[in-house]
Amino acid sequence: MSATREVIANGNELAARAAVDAGCKFFAGYPLTPSSEIMHVVSDLLPKIGGAAIQMEDEIGGVAAAIGASMSGVRSFTATSGPGISLKAENLGLAQMVENPLVVINVMRGGPSTGLPTRVSQGDVAQAKNPSHGDYKSITVCAGNLEECYTETVRAFNLADRFMQPVFVLLDETIGHMHSKAVLPSLEEVQAGIKLRKTFDGAPEDYKPYGVGEDEPAVLNPMFQGYRYHMTGLHHGPTGFPTEEIETCRKLIDRLFKKVEAHQDEIESNEEYMVDDADILIIGYGSASLAIREAVNTLRAEGVKVGMFRPITLWPSPEARMHALGQKFEKVLSVELNQGQYLEEIQRSMGRLDIEKLTKTNGRPFSPADIIEKVKEVF
Repeated sequence: MSATREVIANGNELAARAAVDAGCKFFAGYPLTPSSEIMHVVSDLLPKIGGAAIQMEDEIGGVAAAIGASMSGVRSFTATSGPGISLKAENLGLAQMVENPLVVINVMRGGPSTGLPTRVSQGDVAQAKNPSHGDYKSITVCAGNLEECYTETVRAFNLADRFMQPVFVLLDETIGHMHSKAVLPSLEEVQAGIKLRKTFDGAPEDYKPYGVGEDEPAVLNPMFQGYRYHMTGLHHGPTGFPTEEIETCRKLIDRLFKKVEAHQDEIESNEEYMVDDADILIIGYGSASLAIREAVNTLRAEGVKVGMFRPITLWPSPEARMHALGQKFEKVLSVELNQGQYLEEIQRSMGRLDIEKLTKTNGRPFSPADIIEKVKEVF
């Protein structure tokens, strides 16, 4: 087995390193607190391996350039924070419709609008589910520690190529700027796990990029390599040309859902910490889960049986597992650095409204004491 690597870095730097190790060759973006270190680091790393990193004139140009590079067959990504996602929204909708793979890293900060640029928040969880208008099924992963800033970014590139669509990686200001030792998989292990997008190698006249199964993504050959097809944000048929034919339009949008829904086993990832014998369940994600873990340990030492469920894949949500946990646990607490954006999904999945919540929106992270106090207050 290949040896692991130990590095000292912050979460943003690890995400940038992960992109390069995963085979990314192009970055385009615009500096935005608290994500800017990703651009700084990748701008240094990519030219060394024959890639390119470009600071565009704004966030809109950043995502447009990254989409264009991806259309040429190159693994590409962009990075920003919530206000930047708002600016990228229209082009992200285009990437969903044409089925163009792309990784988008969002290092969350306080909002709405300019909000708290240098403070932590998990306020973009709902935005990641539907960053643009229309019907589609988002894929969003959320790092909960420094190692996952690396490993979830690697996984996002593989998911983007597998499902041919944008994949979001959520960090936040705390985890993005947290600086410590991280234990990473070896470069050989990462590269052995790279799974590139499918391509068509038949006769050009037989190529129909969108003529695929009802639960499969489009097969988009890189541009400039001998295959001609049409890309449009309009509803389209098997060859990509626009159409308003009723059944074709219905099947297209159904497929954008089914290609994700039918293969959630390939996407879902969760952590369960001391859940088996617990009487109280705490649900949290991202940097908030670090405080939850410490709170669980402290409460356990006091004789209170508490466990944590941490969704790593937020969208599509692990609804089946949350439903099962909702049947098992009478006492459930949701912990979020927002006003309860994921609580609604927990309630829907568990089929109940009696979930306790602990929220914070003042730009400061949770301490374990915050969570311990809340558990003792409500349970």
